[in-house]
Amino acid sequence: MRKQFIDNLRWMDVLLLIPYHAAQAFNTWGELNYICFAPKRAISSFTVFFSPFFMPLLFLLAGMSTRYALMKRTYGQYIIERIKRLLVPFVFGTLVFCPILSYMGDVNNCAYEGGFFAHYIVFFTKWTDLSGFDGGFSVGQFWFLYFLFIISLASVGIIALSNKMIKNRGKAEKLPFWAICLMVIPLPLLYGVLSVGGKSFAEYLYVFLIGYYVLSYDKVIEKAEKYRYISLAIGLAASAANVYMFIWSGKDYEAINLIAKSFAEWFMILALIGIGKNRLDDKNSVSEYMSQRSFPYFSLHFLWIVLFQYWFADIFSGNTVLLFLVPVICAFAATLLCSEICLRIPALCFLMGTKSKRLK
Repeated sequence: MRKQFIDNLRWMDVLLLIPYHAAQAFNTWGELNYICFAPKRAISSFTVFFSPFFMPLLFLLAGMSTRYALMKRTYGQYIIERIKRLLVPFVFGTLVFCPILSYMGDVNNCAYEGGFFAHYIVFFTKWTDLSGFDGGFSVGQFWFLYFLFIISLASVGIIALSNKMIKNRGKAEKLPFWAICLMVIPLPLLYGVLSVGGKSFAEYLYVFLIGYYVLSYDKVIEKAEKYRYISLAIGLAASAANVYMFIWSGKDYEAINLIAKSFAEWFMILALIGIGKNRLDDKNSVSEYMSQRSFPYFSLHFLWIVLFQYWFADIFSGNTVLLFLVPVICAFAATLLCSEICLRIPALCFLMGTKSKRLK
């Protein structure tokens, strides 16, 4: 039986991408962005609050979904499905959308004066940190797709090997909740391991495999549901501490801040799984609508938020609230409208890793 709360958590998480990426333009830690505005601690707090857990949650959900997928597919079928859903939209997005974002970054941050099409040469020849903020080659938000693709392939190898070596499976079902809580311990040690662009393959592989080996079992999900408010209290406290230390304290807490971040990541994930199971495990018209559009939404959202921030930069330069909210609202509308168009064009659906939903 399909677990609807996984689909619902996924599209709700993806929906956060527009305000999250819009807030990065106001960051207080000096990181470049395609569009940069005056630093605002309140808006930056939004980014720092969600950053520990909202992308790891997607990797954990992918790990859970992998167990259910492999119940119906062979390893080969699973890999082919991953190529279609992840590798194809990664290549398409990197070649089509990222040059536009990179051009915007070069214009705003490096005073590039050349034409848009001439900038393609810059895009394919300038290699720095893959962010594109300086006009160089970029994978933009599509880092998630190639991370997940590589992790999926690595995990299939691990799963196939473990299935041959370990005969008594399913022991994770018997884990007490306190043992599940202790899975937070490795996280602070993984953040800097196999890091690309500030994102750790080791962290996301660990979370993915926990999704597959632990949280995909019904009895474990029931424990997460039972203790959801305890997890939520710990997660919110750790998230608040992380925001305070990183944004408001004016001091560098280093190791303590790292521990707070890891607790925010793990316990907010547990809380969201538990709350999702309790409140979101059903299907309705809204959830079906958003689930169908999550893939094109993911591919399109960043382009629109950057364009609207650029267009409204001078108009709302004296009003931070409008400078944040108006591009976000417009980007939501434009992204959903373009998603509707894409869903009616089979070729674009294939290139964005989703299924066509033609009008009858």
